[in-house]
Amino acid sequence: MRIASLHTYPVKGCHRIDHDAARVEPWGLAGDRRWVMVDADGVAITQRDNPRLTQLRVRTRPGGLELSAPGLPGLSVDEPVDGPKEFVRVFSGHLPAPARLAESAWSSEFLGVPARLVWQADAGARPIGGKDPAGGPVSFADGYPMLLANEASLDALNYWLDEAVPITRFRPNLVVSGAAPWAEDDWSAREARLRVGDVVLRAGPGCPRCVVTTIDQESGEKGREPLFALGKHRRFADGLLFAINVIPAELGSLRVGDTVTVLD
Repeated sequence: MRIASLHTYPVKGCHRIDHDAARVEPWGLAGDRRWVMVDADGVAITQRDNPRLTQLRVRTRPGGLELSAPGLPGLSVDEPVDGPKEFVRVFSGHLPAPARLAESAWSSEFLGVPARLVWQADAGARPIGGKDPAGGPVSFADGYPMLLANEASLDALNYWLDEAVPITRFRPNLVVSGAAPWAEDDWSAREARLRVGDVVLRAGPGCPRCVVTTIDQESGEKGREPLFALGKHRRFADGLLFAINVIPAELGSLRVGDTVTVLD
């Protein structure tokens, strides 16, 4: 097995950035989902709420981001190290996590609703899962530091569809090739450790999928697949599962083409 692709999403919900290599930190890939747009109540605005986020392009730079979107002038945003403190939630039922306010005018105009862009200054302050304060650190991802998808499982899913969908619908961080279809189910069930390059990842629970998978990540248009097919073929007690969450156990760097080995 090998790494087929690597992806980050610096602002939660934004268009992906593809990488040849990426550094693994305790809370996920470096720079992944450290920023989020939140509503008036301090709850994250995601593609579930506003598919226009698919049109948000982001370029990272030392100490900040460059944002662009159709119909708007670009915006350069610095990491607001001294910005006003905020407490925000990824979901309304999650624990509040500390953040710092970066800006509001551009985000509100882009989304068409009152919004604020905030930055996670302390990436170690939000617990995995968002509910148990004893959990390890995670960014503004839904619940876990990284998401791993299997190309062969996508092939199996696409066999059930009239029109194939790309792996980008599932917004993974790490995509592997050379595994059997649904091999990741077994890794998840036994919390296997995976050596990926010089990094070790612990397999976590499968990822329950939502309406975001039905949104074209290039156009923002909605459909009903692949969620309908997942409902028929991949329904489990925890939801409609595709891909698995993984948690860094040994840190380092990943590169496309690195070997992936199941350790136990």
